[in-house]
Amino acid sequence: MASQATARALENVRLPAPGVWEIDPSHSSVGAVARHLVVSKVRGRFTSFSGTVTIGDTPERSGVVATIDAASIDTAEPKRDAHLRSADFLDAESYPTLEFRSTAVEQTSPSTLRVDGDLTIRGITRPVSLDVGYGGLISDPFGNAKAIFSAQTEIDREDWGMIWNAALETGGVLVGKRLQIELEIQAVRKP
Repeated sequence: MASQATARALENVRLPAPGVWEIDPSHSSVGAVARHLVVSKVRGRFTSFSGTVTIGDTPERSGVVATIDAASIDTAEPKRDAHLRSADFLDAESYPTLEFRSTAVEQTSPSTLRVDGDLTIRGITRPVSLDVGYGGLISDPFGNAKAIFSAQTEIDREDWGMIWNAALETGGVLVGKRLQIELEIQAVRKP
């Protein structure tokens, strides 16, 4: 069980104590899902990222900052990954990171939040809203308190200049415009 210094209760939900909580990349995931050939889905994940969750006295005083290494995209297909790193998509050589910085947090239920923020991809910054679920505060076998979050949103990749596509003979396009973003986050309180 987490120590009193790492937990508090709000609306009968055990929340992380105020302070800075660091995203644990070895127990977290940042992924995206895109439509391929109109009907199937291709999943990718970023293998290198970092960030912090600052827990405020109230959820509305909380915030998130995250940085993702663009070249770390992994879809389990090396040729596709190289294409995604190219100027057609992420342009990892010119823009090595994707960044998210929250601008507002709204508690929507005792265990859900809406986190608004600015997402920067390819040097283009646009607002996005994340639907966040709080999974609880859990201690790992080593005594580390972990705050657990899941989040998702949907974006139009063309809003960030990723417009490459190929028309299909049967109609439609090779890669869907909409991306589902999926996050599973474990955060550890910074000393």
